[in-house]
Amino acid sequence: MSSLRTLRTDVAIVGGGIVGSSAALALRQMGIGVALLERDLCGSRSSGVNFGGVRRQGRPLSQLPLAQRAHRIWGRLPSLLGTDGEYLRSGHFKIARSESDMASLERYRAQSLDFDLGLELISAARLRERCPWLGPRAVGGSLCVEDGQANPRLVSPAFALAAQRAGAQIFERHKVDEVAHDGAMFMLRSGNALEVHAPVLLNCAGAWAGPLAAQFGEAVPLRASHPVMVVTEPLPHFMVWSLGVEGGGIYGRQVARGNLVLGGGRGYALDADRARVDRDAIATLATQAIELLPALRHAHFIRTWSGTEGNMPDRQPVLGPSRTTPGLFHGFGFSGAGFQIGPAAGEVLAELVRDGHSSTPIDAFAVDRAFPEEDGEAADEEQTHSPLASVPTLP
Repeated sequence: MSSLRTLRTDVAIVGGGIVGSSAALALRQMGIGVALLERDLCGSRSSGVNFGGVRRQGRPLSQLPLAQRAHRIWGRLPSLLGTDGEYLRSGHFKIARSESDMASLERYRAQSLDFDLGLELISAARLRERCPWLGPRAVGGSLCVEDGQANPRLVSPAFALAAQRAGAQIFERHKVDEVAHDGAMFMLRSGNALEVHAPVLLNCAGAWAGPLAAQFGEAVPLRASHPVMVVTEPLPHFMVWSLGVEGGGIYGRQVARGNLVLGGGRGYALDADRARVDRDAIATLATQAIELLPALRHAHFIRTWSGTEGNMPDRQPVLGPSRTTPGLFHGFGFSGAGFQIGPAAGEVLAELVRDGHSSTPIDAFAVDRAFPEEDGEAADEEQTHSPLASVPTLP
């Protein structure tokens, strides 16, 4: 029978997805001690089962500063992680299926000019010349040439491995069973194997972050969703850009091996940890795919999958300090769009720990917004200083 291991560190992180792992890496680069506990394998949940789109286009304007910061991080993946994660700035094209869609894309380009996304609107006639492989439902669209795609099954675990190489203590298959706070230190227990004590806690537990937040008086309306994902057999290359649809719906990209990765629709939960797609969802996705990409008419789907993502009602993440508990920070609820901004969210969390504030605006993501009936009142004063200011940094 194994004995309980007790560990003291500067920062404890719950969740080893792309946000928690990138936070661990950034903290170690600052010389701050980190222990990360992941219930499964790092990057195996929503960070590893997502579509792999790395896009800024189409995000709410409030997310664009974070997305721009992430864009710079993605540009230096090989030096940061030791792998490029199959990251490619292939361009991301958002398809318009009506004149109202085109008008919406035009408004977005105007509203986002300050962020220098370089959006190019493409009319129907030009689209037929450049993309004869698109079906007739596409009447134009918007191209962000520096957006792109990557392999989430490579990138997300790579952040955890890089953090570990930098000195972070990573504990996979360590589900957190108990969390306590004595006013100064957090205590996390994983079964009879590990007990971690730290003055700072990062809640990066994805779809499982709600109960942890609720324990500290922040019962946010986080809900789970389950994406429908499929991959085709390898096909001759015809699609350069990754694709999305204005107003939501199907999305797709073609990888170097020729397979198309497609997503859209919702699966269902088998239990708290597993999700699956059903036949009707796959049939609907196939119909939409053929409508936009006629080359798929006779293609075979060779694999389907789903996963579990954490959604907030406004589709905005919760990112920032707890309103009730000094030393607690949240980074969850990315609502199926956290892959691109995840590395920047991790850096923001590290800045909050070290400095008490971030150089990237995050007010729109405050947990306070989940409690409008309380008029933004918090049980404790807002944190404006580093929670580690009076704590000696561990080696």
